[in-house]
Amino acid sequence: MAQTSAAVLSKGPRIQIAKGLMTVLVSSIVLFALSFVAAPSSVMPSTIQSMLPFAAILAIIGLGQMLTIQQAGIDLSVPGAVSLAIVIVSHEPNGDNSKLLPAIFLAIAFAIGAGLINGYLIGFLNLNPIIATLGTNALLYGAVLGISQGIPRTTTSLLYSVCNGVTLGIPHAIYFALGALLAVVLMLRKTVAGRRFESIGASAPVARISGLRVKTHQGLAYVWAQLFYCLAGILLAGITNQPTAFMGDQYMLPSVAVVVLGGTSLLGGRGLPSATVIAALFLTQLDQFVLALGVNFAVRTLVQAAALAIGVAIYTVDWARLRSVLKELLSGQNRRVKTSLPSA
Repeated sequence: MAQTSAAVLSKGPRIQIAKGLMTVLVSSIVLFALSFVAAPSSVMPSTIQSMLPFAAILAIIGLGQMLTIQQAGIDLSVPGAVSLAIVIVSHEPNGDNSKLLPAIFLAIAFAIGAGLINGYLIGFLNLNPIIATLGTNALLYGAVLGISQGIPRTTTSLLYSVCNGVTLGIPHAIYFALGALLAVVLMLRKTVAGRRFESIGASAPVARISGLRVKTHQGLAYVWAQLFYCLAGILLAGITNQPTAFMGDQYMLPSVAVVVLGGTSLLGGRGLPSATVIAALFLTQLDQFVLALGVNFAVRTLVQAAALAIGVAIYTVDWARLRSVLKELLSGQNRRVKTSLPSA
């Protein structure tokens, strides 16, 4: 009886995982096929090689955002977090390789601090995640402007060589993204804390009754998210020779889009890290495809918004129920038409 109950309970998440992975995989295959036909320049080997590091960065940011969304929250401090990491590792060393490691530790300290602020405001004070993280984002951008003074700096040669290096034909950024994915998968699937984390996201009231530390898990989600944003910012600073102080702005909408396209519910619960990473590849290639077609930046932003809307529709709309409702409406309309026709 217990085994039967467990099988029933696990059936839903398994279907969700299969649906998320299959949807984003098929979508990616179709996109690359369409790119090959309509915009061949977007799938040239050199273009793919230059696109993959940015897909890896978006994947890392998406994994961080996924953790907050699993707790039925959202983190809108992504731009400030990424930008602050970029500014710290490029301005503090100022081209001196010997100062790079202390700068990285400083960036990590700022990330932990920002995560603790978000976690306390949301997990313990129960503030709205949108309001709380927007406020934190403003604080982070204050630090960005205070450190950078609006002047870009050239990244160190060491960071540039590490982030832009290639091993076995694969950019180093991909290895960092795979490492982040492995860490999230192991934490969520193979640890007791990870299973409790997902249970709290699925139903915080039930988890609270069960004696789980709901506030702590919700708060730590934002700490881990900030650490992923920090890693992405460091990689972005290394990939870009002279990064600007506002490069994080472009990741606000995509960070949510890849999570939704990957199948993670905005209502919280079980996360789909592998599908989120594939969705990052899909969205980055979609951007390359639209760029190859020669459209302007505004249209590219609209395409990202459309991808987010489609992802929400795919995973949140009960299509079976919608079909049954439409069928009932059509059958009812047909009956009214038949009754209104004059008899022979």
